[in-house]
Amino acid sequence: MTSAPARRSVRTRLAGLSIRARLMLIGLAGLAGALVIGGVLLYTVLTTSLGRSVEGTARASAEQVALFVDSGQLPDPVPVSGSQVVQVLDAAGRVVTASVTADRLTALVTPDELRRALAGERVSVPGSRSGLAGRLLVAAVGAGPSVPSGRQFSVVAAAPTADVEQSAATLRTLLLWIFPLLLAVLAVIAWRVIGAAFAPVEALRRGAERIDESSSETERLPVPPTRDEISALATTLNAMLERVTAARHKQRAFVADAAHELRSPLASMRTQLEVAERLGEGGDLPAELLADVDRLTTLVDDLLLLARADDAATTRRTSDLDVGQLVSDVARRYAHARVPVRTAPGLAGRELPTRAASADLTRALTNLVDNAVRHARTSVVLDATAVGHQVQLTVTDDGHGIPAEDRERVFDRFTRLDEARDRDSGGSGLGLPITRALLRRTGGDVRLEDAAPGLRAVVRLPRAG
Repeated sequence: MTSAPARRSVRTRLAGLSIRARLMLIGLAGLAGALVIGGVLLYTVLTTSLGRSVEGTARASAEQVALFVDSGQLPDPVPVSGSQVVQVLDAAGRVVTASVTADRLTALVTPDELRRALAGERVSVPGSRSGLAGRLLVAAVGAGPSVPSGRQFSVVAAAPTADVEQSAATLRTLLLWIFPLLLAVLAVIAWRVIGAAFAPVEALRRGAERIDESSSETERLPVPPTRDEISALATTLNAMLERVTAARHKQRAFVADAAHELRSPLASMRTQLEVAERLGEGGDLPAELLADVDRLTTLVDDLLLLARADDAATTRRTSDLDVGQLVSDVARRYAHARVPVRTAPGLAGRELPTRAASADLTRALTNLVDNAVRHARTSVVLDATAVGHQVQLTVTDDGHGIPAEDRERVFDRFTRLDEARDRDSGGSGLGLPITRALLRRTGGDVRLEDAAPGLRAVVRLPRAG
């Protein structure tokens, strides 16, 4: 009996296979079992039928010779057809007469075999007793007048089973060769048929994989022309995407409207606080409130920018840019930053063209540099180089870094790690999400890597020309 760990191991291996492979394995296992059972039944029925046919032929010959004995007209030698062997034995088991194919001195069967054959049992003896190859199937009937122990004579007829054995061997060979070949052919057919059946599912998977935050909001999953469960699934998923798109539109509209509406009162509050500060009204309160108003204004501007970055319908003015020049310009803006911001050697001589919105790319790079300066210990290094058909831009700092498990989470909105909990130094948690949103709508992206020590932000942009 299979142990529980072995069964779990089999289930684990099966679970690691694709549905297509599992369906094919299950189907082939069932088909193989059916073929084995059918083959065994066919072999059993055929060999049994042939054996009974040979036994029936031998019994018919014995009964015919017994009629000759009963009528007293037994010819010598006994006539037989083919390679049959016939002997007439007396009550003592001695050979009285026989066919030309039989031994006239030694009985073909032993007394026990003769008793069993007369009782109707199937008896098989070696063919060597009659000088034949293979085995002989024996049938016996009583003949002549009765004696105390039975009939006076016994007619023994035997037919060779070589043809039956040859037929059985041929059938075994055919089954052993044909079944694996048939399974292999059916496996290929099943793989193609199941693949064709799952082609719409694969199309749905590829379509769903293409749809992400940077995809067009009008993009939908392909609906198969069939009217089956897969078509219904695709229609349902497209309806779900419509609802998700509508919800995203509402969310963006709310954020944009709220941010837009908040700008006016914040501007008014700033003006009043600045006037109060100049007039000396309120003591230190106007200065303290101005810092909060500035923070709120920055947050509102970030929310408005993020909402516009998420809006696929927003038109953007793109132009050809030199990434190397852009990196150098941003580095100069941070000449008096908390830590030195410098460019890598040799950057000035590289031509790294890309096509993007200048304001978007500048804002994205500025956000990355702000983040690096905030957490660096001694320096921040900017670099850009060509990698295939892309331009790679890096911002490297020597700060405390970010654990690998958190490097993707920091791109979620309003996420601040433990080291950046302080709002005064840690920001609002929108810098990196804004950076990714701006880069993705230009066809690029950003990821974080370990710089040992420190952190490296890697930006990939499509290379122009």
